Amino acid sequence: MEIGWMRNQRQRQVLVFFVLLSMSGARAELGPYSVVEETERGSFVANLGKDLGLGLTEMSTRGARIISQGNKEHLQLKVQTGDLLINEKLDREELCGPIEPCLLHFQVLMEKPLEIFQAELRVKDINDHSPVFTEREMILKIPENSPLGNAFPLSNALDLDVGSNNVQNYKISPNSHFRVLTRNRSDGRKYPELVLDKELDREEEPEISLTLTALDGGSPPRYGTAQVRIEVVDSNDNAPEFGQPLYKAHIPENSPIGSLVVIVSASDLDSGINGKISYTLFQPSEDTSKTLKVNPMTGEIRLRKQVDFETVQSYEVDIKATDGGGLSGKCTLLLQVVDVNDNPPAVTMSALTSPIPENSPEIVVAVFSVSDPDSGENGKTISSIQDDLPFLLKPSVKNFYTLVTKRALDREERAEYNITITITDMGSPRLKTQHNITLLVSDVNDNAPDPLTVYLVIALAAVSSLFLFSVLAFIAVRLCRRSRAASLGRCSVPEGHFPGHLVDVTGTGTLSQSYQYEVCLTGGTGTNEFKFLKPILPNIQAQDPGRNSEENPSLRNSFGFNFQ
Repeated sequence: MEIGWMRNQRQRQVLVFFVLLSMSGARAELGPYSVVEETERGSFVANLGKDLGLGLTEMSTRGARIISQGNKEHLQLKVQTGDLLINEKLDREELCGPIEPCLLHFQVLMEKPLEIFQAELRVKDINDHSPVFTEREMILKIPENSPLGNAFPLSNALDLDVGSNNVQNYKISPNSHFRVLTRNRSDGRKYPELVLDKELDREEEPEISLTLTALDGGSPPRYGTAQVRIEVVDSNDNAPEFGQPLYKAHIPENSPIGSLVVIVSASDLDSGINGKISYTLFQPSEDTSKTLKVNPMTGEIRLRKQVDFETVQSYEVDIKATDGGGLSGKCTLLLQVVDVNDNPPAVTMSALTSPIPENSPEIVVAVFSVSDPDSGENGKTISSIQDDLPFLLKPSVKNFYTLVTKRALDREERAEYNITITITDMGSPRLKTQHNITLLVSDVNDNAPDPLTVYLVIALAAVSSLFLFSVLAFIAVRLCRRSRAASLGRCSVPEGHFPGHLVDVTGTGTLSQSYQYEVCLTGGTGTNEFKFLKPILPNIQAQDPGRNSEENPSLRNSFGFNFQ
């Protein structure tokens, strides 16, 4: 019983909380706050009590707590001091990947009275990763008659850090023929280009080995290396050239695997093996190599794993055309993924109150959130319930909704409601999700008794009282009359019967036949005390004289008493 009381108390608290939440919303913003990744658990971030202008005890008495996005407990609030602390080591690369800045959104919730403050924590990057080349050895075949200033692209290094801690420049080991330039891609990545500064002579030096170094912007910088092996070949005067340096393409995200993206084409003025071209993806990222493939003979680029707009919106990749003599040219493909409405809305139920006390004023009975990962109109949603129910849907904060009663409910009118929450997005075609809940209405004592029942109870009580009074009066009168006869030591039979209207009962509670009572008093004592009182049944004894009242205990106890 105590557990049930505590559960009801908790339900009432939750109900009051969400009523206030639906009316209040977020009042203000805090911060922003920042912390360096890999900071130890328990490290200090900020004093929320100071920022909110609250005393040391107010944070505790007002029920302050932290609500993090996705229910992740990255932070903790020490309410005794108001300090905001790190609850676990934060890895920026694990939390945000290449996205910068890396922001964790959270709210500070005050329950008494209800206030919500929006806040964000920026996780700053540290230089904890070194650049790494995907190709530890690169082989270039360069004709000996290559003109000075020719540039040969090399594979770039990858670094999981962001900003200045990512790869910033490249260096090449000292030599007399080449220097290296650091180039920028449109997505911010940097890649190296090898530039010819001095003519090559195969007969003098057929092969050149160099060390390529990638450095990031840390202090001190981290670095990674790869070997570059240059094979000087006999003259192949023309390198492949693409018809256009940049190809742009669009593809819907629901395109099937194998769909054609674009066809690239390069030409080579050389003949024979020096003019035969093959196509490859050059320096693809991991996502790109899993998504796209190129036909080496035709230059057709098709889908390989299926694209998803909600995961990656665009791809940039270089296509390399290499002739039989080892000369190559490149172009760039910029592929844009087009969003389609391929995700139905999702409903997350946060709180549900059932049963609902009848005759209560307008109350919040459910709280839920709606999400749709699609973009634009495809990600916008509308929520509804049946029109014939005494409930309303009200929008709350950031895609949250509350289900409230329109009026006080009556259990005697209806004790159960089946509600279907329908969430529809605005895409084409429209997708919808339905969530069913059942709400019960609990009873309270709000109906007066039936007047007929009251009258029947009063009548029965009156008849019972009158009967008992008559029995007691009859016994008292007979005792007075027979006191002298009792003193002579004999028993006498009363001179009359019980009045028929007092002793006539049916099986439903009224007397059924007349009884006589024999009253015997103790003789010679002068105390007028009862010796015994037993019923005399003349009609029954006449039919069976061999039986007396003592042999028939069921008759003796007809009135429920026997005095001895």
